Amino acid sequence: MTTTPTRPDERVDFGYTTRTVRTRWLSGRVGVRLLAVSAAVLAVAVAVSVVSLGLGDFRLGVGEVVQALLGGGREFQRIIVTEWRLPVVLAALVFGALLGIGGAIFQSLTRNPLGSPDVIGFDAGSYTGVVLTLLVVGASSYWNVAFAALAGGLLTAFAVYVLAYRGGIAGFRLIIVGIGISAMLTSVNSYLVTRADIDDAMVVGFWAAGSIANVTWTPMLPSLGIAAVIVVATVLLSPALRRLELGDDAAVTQGTRVGAARLGLLVVGVSTTALVTAAAGPIGFVALAAPQLARRLTRSPGVSTAASAAMGAALLASAHLLSLAIAEVYRAIPVGLITVCLGGCYLIWLLVREARRQYGTFA
Repeated sequence: MTTTPTRPDERVDFGYTTRTVRTRWLSGRVGVRLLAVSAAVLAVAVAVSVVSLGLGDFRLGVGEVVQALLGGGREFQRIIVTEWRLPVVLAALVFGALLGIGGAIFQSLTRNPLGSPDVIGFDAGSYTGVVLTLLVVGASSYWNVAFAALAGGLLTAFAVYVLAYRGGIAGFRLIIVGIGISAMLTSVNSYLVTRADIDDAMVVGFWAAGSIANVTWTPMLPSLGIAAVIVVATVLLSPALRRLELGDDAAVTQGTRVGAARLGLLVVGVSTTALVTAAAGPIGFVALAAPQLARRLTRSPGVSTAASAAMGAALLASAHLLSLAIAEVYRAIPVGLITVCLGGCYLIWLLVREARRQYGTFA
Protein backbone atom coordinates (compact mmCIF):
# COMPACT_ATOMS: atom_id res chain seq x y z
CA MET A 1 0.00 0.00 0.00
CA THR A 2 1.24 3.47 -0.84
CA THR A 3 0.03 6.83 0.40
CA THR A 4 0.92 9.84 -1.70
CA PRO A 5 -0.16 13.48 -1.58
CA THR A 6 -1.83 14.87 -4.67
CA ARG A 7 0.55 17.05 -6.69
CA PRO A 8 -0.25 20.79 -6.66
CA ASP A 9 -0.82 20.93 -10.40
CA GLU A 10 -3.29 18.00 -10.24
CA ARG A 11 -4.97 18.90 -6.97
CA VAL A 12 -8.67 19.51 -6.62
CA ASP A 13 -9.51 21.73 -3.66
CA PHE A 14 -11.87 19.70 -1.44
CA GLY A 15 -11.63 22.24 1.39
CA TYR A 16 -9.57 19.88 3.53
CA THR A 17 -6.21 18.10 3.28
CA THR A 18 -6.38 14.70 1.57
CA ARG A 19 -4.07 11.85 0.71
CA THR A 20 -4.51 9.32 -2.06
CA VAL A 21 -4.18 5.69 -0.98
CA ARG A 22 -3.42 3.08 -3.61
CA THR A 23 -3.18 -0.70 -3.22
CA ARG A 24 -3.14 -3.53 -5.72
CA TRP A 25 -6.92 -3.86 -5.66
CA LEU A 26 -8.26 -0.57 -4.32
CA SER A 27 -7.52 3.12 -4.44
CA GLY A 28 -9.17 6.05 -2.76
CA ARG A 29 -8.78 9.47 -1.20
CA VAL A 30 -8.86 9.94 2.57
CA GLY A 31 -8.89 13.10 4.65
CA VAL A 32 -5.87 13.55 6.89
CA ARG A 33 -7.90 15.09 9.71
CA LEU A 34 -10.54 12.37 9.42
CA LEU A 35 -7.92 9.65 9.69
CA ALA A 36 -6.17 11.33 12.63
CA VAL A 37 -9.38 12.00 14.56
CA SER A 38 -10.67 8.46 13.96
CA ALA A 39 -7.41 6.99 15.26
CA ALA A 40 -7.44 9.28 18.29
CA VAL A 41 -11.05 8.47 19.17
CA LEU A 42 -10.38 4.75 18.75
CA ALA A 43 -7.36 5.07 21.04
CA VAL A 44 -9.58 6.71 23.66
CA ALA A 45 -12.07 3.85 23.33
CA VAL A 46 -9.32 1.28 23.86
CA ALA A 47 -7.91 3.18 26.86
CA VAL A 48 -11.36 3.40 28.46
CA SER A 49 -11.84 -0.32 27.86
CA VAL A 50 -8.56 -1.17 29.59
CA VAL A 51 -9.66 0.85 32.63
CA SER A 52 -13.06 -0.92 32.58
CA LEU A 53 -11.32 -4.31 32.71
CA GLY A 54 -9.94 -3.41 36.12
CA LEU A 55 -13.25 -2.41 37.74
CA GLY A 56 -15.56 -4.78 39.56
CA ASP A 57 -15.82 -6.74 42.79
CA PHE A 58 -12.16 -7.71 42.39
CA ARG A 59 -10.33 -4.51 41.36
CA LEU A 60 -7.19 -4.60 39.26
CA GLY A 61 -4.73 -1.91 38.29
CA VAL A 62 -4.06 -0.97 34.67
CA GLY A 63 -0.69 -2.69 34.83
CA GLU A 64 -2.24 -5.90 36.13
CA VAL A 65 -4.89 -5.78 33.39
CA VAL A 66 -2.28 -5.36 30.64
CA GLN A 67 -0.19 -8.12 32.15
CA ALA A 68 -3.19 -10.46 32.23
CA LEU A 69 -4.06 -9.65 28.61
CA LEU A 70 -0.51 -10.54 27.60
CA GLY A 71 -0.72 -13.88 29.41
CA GLY A 72 1.19 -12.91 32.55
CA GLY A 73 0.22 -12.41 36.16
CA ARG A 74 -1.63 -14.80 38.41
CA GLU A 75 -4.00 -17.35 36.91
CA PHE A 76 -6.96 -15.99 38.86
CA GLN A 77 -6.34 -12.52 37.44
CA ARG A 78 -6.14 -13.91 33.89
CA ILE A 79 -9.47 -15.71 34.37
CA ILE A 80 -11.15 -12.54 35.64
CA VAL A 81 -9.83 -10.41 32.80
CA THR A 82 -9.98 -12.75 29.80
CA GLU A 83 -12.91 -15.01 30.67
CA TRP A 84 -15.27 -12.79 32.64
CA ARG A 85 -14.66 -9.15 31.74
CA LEU A 86 -13.08 -9.16 28.28
CA PRO A 87 -16.25 -10.35 26.44
CA VAL A 88 -18.23 -7.49 27.99
CA VAL A 89 -15.63 -4.85 27.15
CA LEU A 90 -15.23 -6.26 23.64
CA ALA A 91 -19.01 -6.15 23.24
CA ALA A 92 -18.98 -2.44 24.14
CA LEU A 93 -16.36 -1.73 21.47
CA VAL A 94 -17.82 -3.90 18.71
CA PHE A 95 -21.48 -3.11 19.33
CA GLY A 96 -20.76 0.59 19.66
CA ALA A 97 -18.88 0.54 16.35
CA LEU A 98 -21.76 -1.30 14.66
CA LEU A 99 -24.29 1.21 15.96
CA GLY A 100 -22.09 4.03 14.70
CA ILE A 101 -21.94 2.42 11.26
CA GLY A 102 -25.71 1.90 11.18
CA GLY A 103 -26.35 5.49 12.18
CA ALA A 104 -23.93 6.79 9.54
CA ILE A 105 -25.60 4.74 6.80
CA PHE A 106 -29.13 5.92 7.57
CA GLN A 107 -28.17 9.54 8.20
CA SER A 108 -26.44 9.54 4.82
CA LEU A 109 -29.38 7.88 3.05
CA THR A 110 -31.95 10.22 4.61
CA ARG A 111 -29.58 13.24 4.57
CA ASN A 112 -30.90 14.10 8.01
CA PRO A 113 -29.14 13.98 11.40
CA LEU A 114 -32.28 12.42 12.89
CA GLY A 115 -32.07 9.46 10.54
CA SER A 116 -30.84 6.67 12.80
CA PRO A 117 -32.21 3.13 13.34
CA ASP A 118 -33.56 3.86 16.82
CA VAL A 119 -35.44 6.99 15.70
CA ILE A 120 -36.77 5.52 12.44
CA GLY A 121 -38.06 2.46 14.30
CA PHE A 122 -35.80 -0.36 13.14
CA ASP A 123 -34.70 -0.97 16.73
CA ALA A 124 -38.34 -1.42 17.70
CA GLY A 125 -38.82 -3.90 14.83
CA SER A 126 -35.84 -5.97 15.94
CA TYR A 127 -37.10 -5.83 19.51
CA THR A 128 -40.56 -7.00 18.44
CA GLY A 129 -39.07 -9.96 16.57
CA VAL A 130 -37.11 -10.99 19.66
CA VAL A 131 -40.10 -10.55 22.00
CA LEU A 132 -42.27 -12.73 19.75
CA THR A 133 -39.55 -15.37 19.65
CA LEU A 134 -39.01 -15.39 23.41
CA LEU A 135 -42.61 -15.08 24.62
CA VAL A 136 -44.73 -16.62 21.85
CA VAL A 137 -42.48 -19.17 20.15
CA GLY A 138 -40.52 -19.96 23.30
CA ALA A 139 -37.13 -20.21 21.52
CA SER A 140 -34.23 -18.58 23.35
CA SER A 141 -31.08 -19.82 21.59
CA TYR A 142 -28.69 -17.21 20.19
CA TRP A 143 -29.32 -18.06 16.54
CA ASN A 144 -33.12 -18.01 16.96
CA VAL A 145 -32.95 -14.63 18.66
CA ALA A 146 -30.48 -13.27 16.11
CA PHE A 147 -32.63 -14.40 13.17
CA ALA A 148 -35.76 -12.94 14.80
CA ALA A 149 -34.03 -9.60 15.40
CA LEU A 150 -32.84 -9.41 11.79
CA ALA A 151 -36.22 -10.47 10.38
CA GLY A 152 -38.08 -7.99 12.59
CA GLY A 153 -35.76 -5.15 11.61
CA LEU A 154 -35.97 -5.92 7.88
CA LEU A 155 -39.76 -6.25 7.92
CA THR A 156 -40.04 -2.94 9.75
CA ALA A 157 -37.65 -1.31 7.28
CA PHE A 158 -39.74 -2.65 4.38
CA ALA A 159 -42.97 -1.34 5.94
CA VAL A 160 -41.47 2.09 6.60
CA TYR A 161 -40.03 2.25 3.09
CA VAL A 162 -43.34 1.32 1.42
CA LEU A 163 -45.42 3.73 3.53
CA ALA A 164 -42.94 6.58 3.02
CA TYR A 165 -42.55 6.09 -0.73
CA ARG A 166 -44.25 8.79 -2.81
CA GLY A 167 -42.52 8.71 -6.19
CA GLY A 168 -39.28 8.65 -4.24
CA ILE A 169 -38.01 8.70 -0.68
CA ALA A 170 -37.77 11.96 1.25
CA GLY A 171 -35.64 11.72 4.38
CA PHE A 172 -38.03 13.69 6.59
CA ARG A 173 -41.06 11.64 5.50
CA LEU A 174 -39.13 8.43 6.17
CA ILE A 175 -38.33 9.59 9.70
CA ILE A 176 -41.92 10.61 10.48
CA VAL A 177 -43.33 7.31 9.22
CA GLY A 178 -40.65 5.45 11.15
CA ILE A 179 -41.56 7.23 14.38
CA GLY A 180 -45.20 6.23 13.89
CA ILE A 181 -44.32 2.59 13.19
CA SER A 182 -42.02 2.58 16.23
CA ALA A 183 -44.83 3.83 18.48
CA MET A 184 -47.15 1.09 17.21
CA LEU A 185 -44.56 -1.64 17.74
CA THR A 186 -43.80 -0.34 21.23
CA SER A 187 -47.49 -0.79 22.09
CA VAL A 188 -47.43 -4.34 20.72
CA ASN A 189 -44.33 -5.14 22.76
CA SER A 190 -45.90 -3.75 25.93
CA TYR A 191 -49.04 -5.82 25.38
CA LEU A 192 -47.04 -9.02 24.88
CA VAL A 193 -45.05 -8.40 28.05
CA THR A 194 -48.20 -7.77 30.13
CA ARG A 195 -49.74 -11.04 28.90
CA ALA A 196 -46.61 -13.12 29.53
CA ASP A 197 -45.68 -15.23 32.51
CA ILE A 198 -44.09 -13.14 35.27
CA ASP A 199 -40.70 -14.86 34.98
CA ASP A 200 -40.60 -14.49 31.21
CA ALA A 201 -41.74 -10.88 31.48
CA MET A 202 -38.92 -10.09 33.91
CA VAL A 203 -36.35 -11.67 31.58
CA VAL A 204 -37.63 -9.69 28.60
CA GLY A 205 -37.89 -6.50 30.66
CA PHE A 206 -34.29 -6.71 31.83
CA TRP A 207 -33.13 -7.60 28.33
CA ALA A 208 -35.07 -4.61 26.93
CA ALA A 209 -33.00 -2.25 29.09
CA GLY A 210 -30.00 -2.95 26.85
CA SER A 211 -27.35 -4.55 29.02
CA ILE A 212 -23.98 -5.95 27.99
CA ALA A 213 -23.07 -6.97 31.56
CA ASN A 214 -23.99 -10.62 30.99
CA VAL A 215 -22.39 -11.04 27.57
CA THR A 216 -20.13 -14.11 27.46
CA TRP A 217 -17.89 -15.66 24.83
CA THR A 218 -20.78 -17.93 23.70
CA PRO A 219 -22.78 -15.17 21.94
CA MET A 220 -19.74 -12.95 21.44
CA LEU A 221 -17.78 -15.23 19.11
CA PRO A 222 -20.53 -15.58 16.46
CA SER A 223 -21.26 -11.87 16.87
CA LEU A 224 -17.65 -11.08 15.97
CA GLY A 225 -17.92 -13.17 12.80
CA ILE A 226 -21.15 -11.51 11.72
CA ALA A 227 -19.74 -8.08 12.59
CA ALA A 228 -16.73 -8.76 10.35
CA VAL A 229 -19.09 -9.54 7.44
CA ILE A 230 -21.03 -6.32 8.10
CA VAL A 231 -17.82 -4.25 8.13
CA VAL A 232 -16.64 -5.78 4.84
CA ALA A 233 -20.04 -5.11 3.25
CA THR A 234 -19.91 -1.52 4.51
CA VAL A 235 -16.48 -0.97 2.97
CA LEU A 236 -17.67 -2.37 -0.36
CA LEU A 237 -20.83 -0.24 -0.36
CA SER A 238 -19.19 2.98 0.89
CA PRO A 239 -18.45 4.37 -2.61
CA ALA A 240 -22.10 3.90 -3.58
CA LEU A 241 -23.18 5.58 -0.32
CA ARG A 242 -21.00 8.61 -1.10
CA ARG A 243 -22.54 8.87 -4.58
CA LEU A 244 -26.09 8.52 -3.25
CA GLU A 245 -25.46 11.52 -1.01
CA LEU A 246 -25.25 13.61 -4.20
CA GLY A 247 -28.76 12.53 -5.22
CA ASP A 248 -30.14 9.68 -7.30
CA ASP A 249 -29.64 11.42 -10.64
CA ALA A 250 -26.00 12.21 -9.92
CA ALA A 251 -25.44 8.66 -8.65
CA VAL A 252 -26.90 7.17 -11.84
CA THR A 253 -24.63 9.31 -14.03
CA GLN A 254 -21.65 7.89 -12.09
CA GLY A 255 -22.68 4.32 -12.83
CA THR A 256 -24.45 3.48 -9.57
CA ARG A 257 -27.40 1.10 -9.61
CA VAL A 258 -29.45 3.17 -7.19
CA GLY A 259 -32.08 0.57 -6.29
CA ALA A 260 -29.61 -2.24 -5.65
CA ALA A 261 -27.21 0.02 -3.74
CA ARG A 262 -29.94 1.44 -1.51
CA LEU A 263 -31.31 -2.05 -0.82
CA GLY A 264 -27.85 -3.34 0.08
CA LEU A 265 -27.19 -0.40 2.39
CA LEU A 266 -30.61 -0.85 3.99
CA VAL A 267 -29.89 -4.51 4.76
CA VAL A 268 -26.43 -3.70 6.15
CA GLY A 269 -27.76 -0.82 8.26
CA VAL A 270 -30.56 -2.93 9.74
CA SER A 271 -28.12 -5.79 10.35
CA THR A 272 -25.98 -3.59 12.60
CA THR A 273 -28.80 -2.81 15.01
CA ALA A 274 -30.30 -6.31 14.73
CA LEU A 275 -27.03 -7.95 15.77
CA VAL A 276 -26.68 -5.65 18.78
CA THR A 277 -30.33 -6.16 19.75
CA ALA A 278 -30.00 -9.94 19.54
CA ALA A 279 -26.92 -10.07 21.78
CA ALA A 280 -27.51 -7.25 24.26
CA GLY A 281 -30.98 -5.81 23.75
CA PRO A 282 -31.87 -2.44 22.25
CA ILE A 283 -29.21 0.21 23.00
CA GLY A 284 -30.54 3.58 21.99
CA PHE A 285 -29.09 6.88 20.81
CA VAL A 286 -25.53 5.71 20.10
CA ALA A 287 -26.44 5.39 16.42
CA LEU A 288 -28.01 8.85 16.56
CA ALA A 289 -25.18 10.71 18.26
CA ALA A 290 -22.01 8.99 17.03
CA PRO A 291 -22.11 10.08 13.35
CA GLN A 292 -22.82 13.73 14.14
CA LEU A 293 -20.22 13.96 16.90
CA ALA A 294 -17.67 12.36 14.58
CA ARG A 295 -18.59 14.77 11.79
CA ARG A 296 -18.05 17.77 14.06
CA LEU A 297 -14.65 16.53 15.18
CA THR A 298 -13.45 15.58 11.71
CA ARG A 299 -15.07 18.61 9.99
CA SER A 300 -15.82 16.34 7.06
CA PRO A 301 -18.38 17.40 4.42
CA GLY A 302 -20.41 14.23 4.96
CA VAL A 303 -20.92 11.48 7.50
CA SER A 304 -17.98 9.07 7.60
CA THR A 305 -18.67 5.43 8.47
CA ALA A 306 -15.11 4.92 9.78
CA ALA A 307 -15.19 7.94 12.10
CA SER A 308 -18.73 7.06 13.18
CA ALA A 309 -17.63 3.52 14.06
CA ALA A 310 -14.75 4.83 16.18
CA MET A 311 -17.02 7.35 17.91
CA GLY A 312 -19.70 4.71 18.54
CA ALA A 313 -17.12 2.41 20.12
CA ALA A 314 -15.87 5.26 22.33
CA LEU A 315 -19.40 6.26 23.40
CA LEU A 316 -20.53 2.77 24.36
CA ALA A 317 -17.21 1.96 26.05
CA SER A 318 -17.51 5.20 28.05
CA ALA A 319 -21.11 4.39 28.98
CA HIS A 320 -19.95 0.96 30.18
CA LEU A 321 -17.21 2.57 32.28
CA LEU A 322 -19.76 4.98 33.74
CA SER A 323 -22.09 2.10 34.63
CA LEU A 324 -19.23 0.34 36.43
CA ALA A 325 -18.36 3.53 38.31
CA ILE A 326 -21.98 3.97 39.39
CA ALA A 327 -22.09 0.34 40.54
CA GLU A 328 -19.16 1.08 42.85
CA VAL A 329 -21.24 3.53 44.91
CA TYR A 330 -24.85 2.57 44.18
CA ARG A 331 -25.96 -0.41 42.10
CA ALA A 332 -25.45 -1.75 38.61
CA ILE A 333 -27.28 0.16 35.86
CA PRO A 334 -27.70 -1.32 32.36
CA VAL A 335 -25.64 0.53 29.82
CA GLY A 336 -28.71 1.04 27.63
CA LEU A 337 -30.33 3.23 30.29
CA ILE A 338 -27.24 5.43 30.42
CA THR A 339 -27.16 5.90 26.64
CA VAL A 340 -30.87 6.72 26.62
CA CYS A 341 -30.48 9.35 29.36
CA LEU A 342 -27.50 11.01 27.72
CA GLY A 343 -28.85 10.52 24.21
CA GLY A 344 -32.18 12.08 25.16
CA CYS A 345 -30.39 15.30 26.11
CA TYR A 346 -28.52 15.18 22.81
CA LEU A 347 -31.78 14.63 20.88
CA ILE A 348 -33.41 17.66 22.52
CA TRP A 349 -30.38 19.79 21.62
CA LEU A 350 -30.42 18.46 18.07
CA LEU A 351 -34.14 19.21 17.62
CA VAL A 352 -33.67 22.76 18.92
CA ARG A 353 -30.68 23.27 16.64
CA GLU A 354 -32.52 21.98 13.56
CA ALA A 355 -35.54 24.16 14.34
CA ARG A 356 -33.39 27.26 14.71
CA ARG A 357 -31.54 26.45 11.51
CA GLN A 358 -34.76 26.11 9.51
CA TYR A 359 -36.96 28.76 11.12
CA GLY A 360 -34.49 31.10 12.79
CA THR A 361 -36.07 30.70 16.22
CA PHE A 362 -37.58 27.99 18.37
CA ALA A 363 -41.05 28.52 19.76
